[in-house]
Amino acid sequence: MADLGDGSKSPAPRKRADARRNEKTLLDAAAAAFVTSGVDVPVRDIAAKAGVGVGTIYRHFPTRADLIVAVYQHQVEACVQAGPALLASSSTPYASLAAWIDLFVDFLVTKHGLAKAMQSGDSAYQSLHGSFIDRLVPVCGQLLEAAGAAGEIRPGIGGFELMFAVGNLCSGADYGDARYDARRMVGLLVAGLRAD
Repeated sequence: MADLGDGSKSPAPRKRADARRNEKTLLDAAAAAFVTSGVDVPVRDIAAKAGVGVGTIYRHFPTRADLIVAVYQHQVEACVQAGPALLASSSTPYASLAAWIDLFVDFLVTKHGLAKAMQSGDSAYQSLHGSFIDRLVPVCGQLLEAAGAAGEIRPGIGGFELMFAVGNLCSGADYGDARYDARRMVGLLVAGLRAD
């Protein structure tokens, strides 16, 4: 902290905390806007939802790609943090696994337009998939191990394998056919993990 000359310290840490809080508000507003309108939603709509001016968004995220990447990473981190919290608070390890998979499904099915953006060739998106795998597979693995150790699920199921299967089931939601319910299909998959 900088010395102000009168023995007091600067309020920089508070500003940093405020900046983090403001950024979280922006990211939450952008995520909500992406759910309803896709990643191409006008920035003014995100600003209105966050209660800030458009300039504030551009100050934090100079390009749309910067905003999309930040929202994606913010939501990945929320899933990462949810794993241990669910293990600590759920009635059983299987219940924590099922609840986490439900959060993961929310994460996947609300990414309207993200796949197209990621295939755009914009270098900002290149590391997203790798960081997604690096951050989420260990959490899923931890939940599977806990449920396996409790004898609640079949042994030998890996985090990557389960997440890949869930991802494939969720990709069907992109086709917009009301007869397909990704959440129901994932529920059947998770129920099938149960030990006999």
